[in-house]
Amino acid sequence: MNLVKKLTPEQFRVTQQAGTEAPFTGKYYNYQEQGNYLCVCCHQILFSFNTKFDSNMGWPSFSNASKSDSVKLITDNSHGMSRVEARCSNCDAHLGHVFSDGPTSSGNRYCINSASLDFKPS
Repeated sequence: MNLVKKLTPEQFRVTQQAGTEAPFTGKYYNYQEQGNYLCVCCHQILFSFNTKFDSNMGWPSFSNASKSDSVKLITDNSHGMSRVEARCSNCDAHLGHVFSDGPTSSGNRYCINSASLDFKPS
């Protein structure tokens, strides 16, 4: 199936054009179910529910990716700042950004757009 037909306009804007959804609006921001968060484009497992935490920033936040190679990190110097962009390592979909202010021992806060995610309950 054609990716453009598979994704909603918001999912396409976020994953293919490196967009960002409005804070506190995403489907998975306050989601509490047990399971895995998948890439909405290719369905690779990206994050587990047990690494999710409430950062009070408006987007789903995770301390770690499900596997060290499921999310690739690249330098993003857009918008007049330097950040670390998170992309799906399988299909290169834009997921969000990673910050080093997380509350767990990893120190990471993967700030991820709900529009880039799908969910599979455990």
